[in-house]
Amino acid sequence: MALLLNILCVFFLVGIGLSQDMPYEEFLAQVQACPKECHCPPNFPRAVYCDNKALKSIPKIPPHTWYLYLQNNLIEVLSADALQNATQLRWLNLNRNKITSEGVEQGALNAMPHLVHLYMDDNLLSSVPSPLPATLEHLRLSRNRISKIPAGVFVGLDKLNLLDLQGNKLMDDAVTEVSLKGLNNLVQINLAKNQLSNMPLGLPQTTTQLFLDGNNIEKIPADYFKGLPKVAFLRLNHNKLGSSGVPNNVFNVSSILDLQLSHNQLTEVPLISSGLEHLHLDHNKITSVSGSNVCPFPVDAVDDSVNESVPRLRYLRLDGNEIKPPIPRDVIMCFRLLRSIVI
Repeated sequence: MALLLNILCVFFLVGIGLSQDMPYEEFLAQVQACPKECHCPPNFPRAVYCDNKALKSIPKIPPHTWYLYLQNNLIEVLSADALQNATQLRWLNLNRNKITSEGVEQGALNAMPHLVHLYMDDNLLSSVPSPLPATLEHLRLSRNRISKIPAGVFVGLDKLNLLDLQGNKLMDDAVTEVSLKGLNNLVQINLAKNQLSNMPLGLPQTTTQLFLDGNNIEKIPADYFKGLPKVAFLRLNHNKLGSSGVPNNVFNVSSILDLQLSHNQLTEVPLISSGLEHLHLDHNKITSVSGSNVCPFPVDAVDDSVNESVPRLRYLRLDGNEIKPPIPRDVIMCFRLLRSIVI
């Protein structure tokens, strides 16, 4: 009876491995090579879970691993030797460890020719690690101590579309056209909670989502967004923007759909484009709002029968200012698609 159960168990595990397009030989090698500190679920044989184990070093990884979870440990060094078998990795999570820039050994990362997602949030990095695999699509390095982006570190990373650098120590001289060179297909860049005093230079034209919350930005150049024709989501909450630092037409950009300017020092509602759908202006110093000042068209020119002439604004936050309700009628007449106003 015991023999029969063992045979059935083997057939069951083989079936799981084959169901995930994994040859039996690979499946068997993968299960047998699972480190004693980690968990290798038979129903997900390409994943190795070594998270929350108080590990100080990376164990030897099975050769057919695609997904490796090492978050919430005490790892200080990312060694090339530890990952020499992990050439098939697609996803590597090293969040919340103690890895320093000096602890990232030369060649440790670019030895993984299939890596797509690299997460190193909440470590002790002082610089963006390099060299990086050319296959990367997502790179998350938030809440480190990064103050430097080495020149050329992104050259060759044509597939990278998400770069998260929030919560670091980047200043204006670190975020330049030279340091960002190579990000030819970037869609989202998060530079929130750094030490920027100016709008970052050299952002790729492909940028669609730009997050700059929690910096010290006081002004925006008049033609800044001419170099970002695809920007649709723009967050500048918790900066030092006053109305004098916001040129009249700077946000009148047809591509912008969501504009967040909460917790600044604005005294006036900036001019927006007719295509904007969400506008956050809460917790500023705005004293009044009127249709004649904020409507992208003359209010009497807004025609419900002509779809293109109706501004697309659906959500508007004005709370935390010095505006007394009610909202003026000409504002409502302008933004006829509004579904929510917070005041």
